[in-house]
Amino acid sequence: MNSTTRIKLSFMMFLEFFIWGTWFVTLGTFLATNLGASGPETGSVFSTQSWGAIIAPFIIGLIADRYFNAEKILGVLHIVGAILMYQMYNATDISVFYPYALGYMIVYMPTLALVNSVSFNQMEDPEKEFSTIRIWGTLGWIAAGLLISYFFHWDSQESTTAGLLKNTFLMAGIASLVLGLFSFILPKTPPKVSKDEKVTVSDILGLDALKLLKDRNFLIFFVSSILICIPLAFYYQNANLFLSKIGVDNPTGKMTIGQASEVIFLLFIPIFFKKFGFKKTILVGMLAWAVRYILFAYGNAGELSFMLLIGIALHGICYDFFFVSGQIYTNSKAGEKFKSSAQGLITLATYGIGMLIGFMVAGQITEMYKVGGEENWKMIWIIPAGIAFVVFILFALLFNDKTKSETEI
Repeated sequence: MNSTTRIKLSFMMFLEFFIWGTWFVTLGTFLATNLGASGPETGSVFSTQSWGAIIAPFIIGLIADRYFNAEKILGVLHIVGAILMYQMYNATDISVFYPYALGYMIVYMPTLALVNSVSFNQMEDPEKEFSTIRIWGTLGWIAAGLLISYFFHWDSQESTTAGLLKNTFLMAGIASLVLGLFSFILPKTPPKVSKDEKVTVSDILGLDALKLLKDRNFLIFFVSSILICIPLAFYYQNANLFLSKIGVDNPTGKMTIGQASEVIFLLFIPIFFKKFGFKKTILVGMLAWAVRYILFAYGNAGELSFMLLIGIALHGICYDFFFVSGQIYTNSKAGEKFKSSAQGLITLATYGIGMLIGFMVAGQITEMYKVGGEENWKMIWIIPAGIAFVVFILFALLFNDKTKSETEI
């Protein structure tokens, strides 16, 4: 890969995740303070991510893979996204905001696969080259949080009260427009499937990989993946609002510690796999969710603030040790024929079904433990900690990785 192409792909990946990190992290705080949204209403807005994840395969499978270059579709989707983001910036009521958020997630979620397609198309050895491009996405997410907290101060209590948090949508919209226009000068990535070739719904959604569920261990992993997304949804939906309400300074900037740890712990996965095997690695990830929420439940913005920072820093273990190791495990079980469809099935199960259920549960629990407009944060965090611990116990008891193929991934 020449240096010009590398720079283009890195900038593309940086903006892709800069956009998401700019508005999604502070979304829960914005909905509660600017639009006065209830817990269930907030859960509904967050669940637009899940609907986007469910619909995305159809956009990729029926359009991107068959008729148009991936970089051109990426450009069009981000330009449309910029328009929708501007409408979200102008919305003053949750009923007006929701349809724009839904529309935005439907056009944004397919771009996550498109940036990967554009990148892979330029690589001779993706296993070695992709990580050096993908890391710019994490850096983009971190940059967004640092700008919001330490440069613009939009998430300070004074700015939040003044309604300045809505500027995150304007910044995301501008970045989306820039990426949309930039996409048209990205390396050409033509369709991979002939427009005359028949593609079924089963192909698009990866349903052929359902055959893997006949394997008892994979079935247990599959169900566990859905269940662990319930506590995960609590973090996405409530973490920024929680930190803001209890008086933590620069909460969005501090949450970037989670992305930094994600980069670090990603390096430890091969070591854990080699020494402890898949089951113990994924169990550490599950247990980390429970520990993180206990730290949130009993920490505070004063002398126990270190508990909150540790909880944020655990994001690397929570995400990498479960989701990344799970993707590797899925790849090892699928075989050549079902590799792509198996990954699609797991994505549908986690970001689609699992997160959809999770945001609904998180919204209801948050509303249930709200008295006089104030959340009982201890209970709001203890409940997902309990769910994560139950999933941990069930997986530990039911999953058997004694076979050579599962211990030597």
